[in-house]
Amino acid sequence: MPDGGAAGAVRNGRTRLRTAAVGLGAFLLLAPAPGTAHAAPAERLLPAQQEPGDGAGSGDATGLLMVLDASGSMAEDDGSGGTRMAAAREALSTAVDALPDDHPTGLRLFGSESSSCTDTTLAHPVQPLDRDALRDALGEAGPTGNTPTGLALQRAADDLPDPPAGDFGRRTILLVSDGESNCDGPPPCEVASELVGNGVGLRIDTVGFQIGDEGRAELECIAEAGHGTYYDAPDGEALGRELERAALLSADGYRFEGEPVEGTADPKDAPLLAPGQYLDTIGPGEARSYAVELDAASAADVSVTAAPHPGVAVDRRDGLTLLLEDTGERPRRCDSADAAFGSDEGAMVLTQTVSRIPSAGGGAACDEAGRHTVTVTRESAAESDTAHWPVELRFTLEEPLAEGVRPAASATGYGAAGPGADLPTGEPEDVAGGTGFNDAAELGPGAWRDRLLPAQTRWFKVPVGWGQQLRYRVEIGNEPTRETGSASSYVRTAAYAPHRAPIGRGEFTVDRAYRGEPLAVELGTVPVTWTNRYESGAAASPVRVGGDYYIAVSLGPEAVAIARNAAVGVVLRVDVVGEELSGPEHGAPPLAGGDGDGDADASADADAAGAGPDDDSVTAADSAEGDGAGWTGPLLAALSGAAGVLLVAAAVVGTSRLRQRGGHNGLVAPGPGGDGGGTGGGAAT
Repeated sequence: MPDGGAAGAVRNGRTRLRTAAVGLGAFLLLAPAPGTAHAAPAERLLPAQQEPGDGAGSGDATGLLMVLDASGSMAEDDGSGGTRMAAAREALSTAVDALPDDHPTGLRLFGSESSSCTDTTLAHPVQPLDRDALRDALGEAGPTGNTPTGLALQRAADDLPDPPAGDFGRRTILLVSDGESNCDGPPPCEVASELVGNGVGLRIDTVGFQIGDEGRAELECIAEAGHGTYYDAPDGEALGRELERAALLSADGYRFEGEPVEGTADPKDAPLLAPGQYLDTIGPGEARSYAVELDAASAADVSVTAAPHPGVAVDRRDGLTLLLEDTGERPRRCDSADAAFGSDEGAMVLTQTVSRIPSAGGGAACDEAGRHTVTVTRESAAESDTAHWPVELRFTLEEPLAEGVRPAASATGYGAAGPGADLPTGEPEDVAGGTGFNDAAELGPGAWRDRLLPAQTRWFKVPVGWGQQLRYRVEIGNEPTRETGSASSYVRTAAYAPHRAPIGRGEFTVDRAYRGEPLAVELGTVPVTWTNRYESGAAASPVRVGGDYYIAVSLGPEAVAIARNAAVGVVLRVDVVGEELSGPEHGAPPLAGGDGDGDADASADADAAGAGPDDDSVTAADSAEGDGAGWTGPLLAALSGAAGVLLVAAAVVGTSRLRQRGGHNGLVAPGPGGDGGGTGGGAAT
């Protein structure tokens, strides 16, 4: 376990998982939906790699406002022969160049025109990014007067546009100063606290440029009260780097999707959710309950993704606990799980899932149909950030197999796809990872190259079919570093099934300490097999349906003290091992067809996965043996099923793409009424 960079611990009702805390972003909570919350209509689903402002409920950023100290002290020498103001102009220009096209961005100055303590001016309004206009506005800035920081913050909050009705906005104020406020009026730290409120839709980041102890203490207080991050810039190069990081983290926050819902403190009053995707918030120490109606045969999964502001103060044990219960007179626990940061470097995204899997033979406590509740509780240390966390909930149902179809035996071994397996080589292709599940960048087998900011997670998805295995490695090469002594952070990866359940780390190393030196982390799955749902092994139990499997790659917040460049280069080597089968049934032929022996092909895949030497003759009646299968003859015989599995889910990205593939993975997204209307696929802790 690397110092300061251990993966967050995740404990599940059946097994103990290791998982990474990843991602970032925030959204503005809407009013609770009355009555039953229904799945998002198909027309509200957003495409992958969406642009800012494309659709309600997306969680797209609604504005970044840079607030620059242009007071008289900024005319002082920065140590390189130029002024601090000249260095600030160059640094802000660098940050502007790095922002995505059309990202809403503005500029406010204070102390730029006179010595009055009311001197603060909106030099450029918050609007789709106009780099030339912003540079022109920077070129006209002081330095001239005093430092009315509190007033500048108050005006800045008014400059940022309110999120459109029905949207979930993220707004960021990025304050840059070289000293503390010297004007009367409300203390800037108090102003920050009043402006951000519960911290859902607005954050304040601060950058101290060649700043003294008193000024640094003030900016640190502003950032803490504003549920943001303080960055220290001792020189012009550092100023450009930290401004670029802060601006990009604001622009690339986790993009949420879903319908607003408000969980209740009392499970008896919980709102009833239809299959779909929903948005809520949760404060420190709060518990939120939601209800779902389950039949006696379908598998059900409820995933919860929380996205604190990236890098804010947390304890390593802070996180979420999930509990799924029935609603009898004495509620029975169906599943429980939790996710914790596992590091005190700073907050990242947390994701965990609870499931109700009907037992193979029937008669288990949670097999009965009826109303169930999911309760999400936030654990938070006293010294941790107090902002409310945005929460994305996703409720999916998976129909049982149809009568007469025997599922293939479970597959719990990595086989040739385990650690040490060969992965694609060659020159990597450039790719930009997504901000989360909803806009994850799709990858196929190959080598891919991206960049990671400190406190950032990049998200990718890889289609994996029946009988196939996902296998990948993340490589960090030589990167220029700062003179940091013993500073340490971490690089971490996590993978998720289509229903967003974390994949167990198994035999792989998923996190390593990062000190600027080359390293690699990696992960893989066992073959996708329907009967893996009954296996207790962390590597097997989530790998039970074909579809999009997710990869998350994270760089710890403390890497700000290590990396000389704003971002660190990362290479992903991705493979999908094995031939895709046409379905979950025993002896299913390859998807592409052919005149080969389907049973022989399936058994060969099972042998390669480490299922045991005798699995080539496994049937529904005689599978009492087999290494890792975990079955008895009567148990497997009880599993009658269908040619496919239907995953009923709303707000799933990529529905049309999977429809074009013919829907062979059996994933179905509901239409406006909540019924199946198209195919789709469905991350960390």
